[in-house]
Amino acid sequence: MSEPNDLERLKALDARLASLKKAQAPKTNGVAQGHDMANYAWRMVTELVAGLLIGFGIGFGLDKVFDTMPLFLVLFIFLGLVAGIRTMMRTAQEAQRKSTQAGTAAKNEGD
Repeated sequence: MSEPNDLERLKALDARLASLKKAQAPKTNGVAQGHDMANYAWRMVTELVAGLLIGFGIGFGLDKVFDTMPLFLVLFIFLGLVAGIRTMMRTAQEAQRKSTQAGTAAKNEGD
């Protein structure tokens, strides 16, 4: 006899919990997303510079060992640049994927 009453109470409790969770959920605004994009930008710059510096170091070291000063330096700077750009592109794809997933989740939550 008390079963329908319990079901109604559980549904009411579930509705209250859902509304409280929605109220407590962190609100995303443009500032937070801007900081996230700035972090990605700094990460990309760091990856590019790291690729160039590693290429410079390897090229300079090989030129000192083989006494062919500009040859390996130029070659490995270009290789470091290519490696840095590839890493930047992977980071951009990761940011795009996260942005798409967040947009899909927000769209599904809104429905």
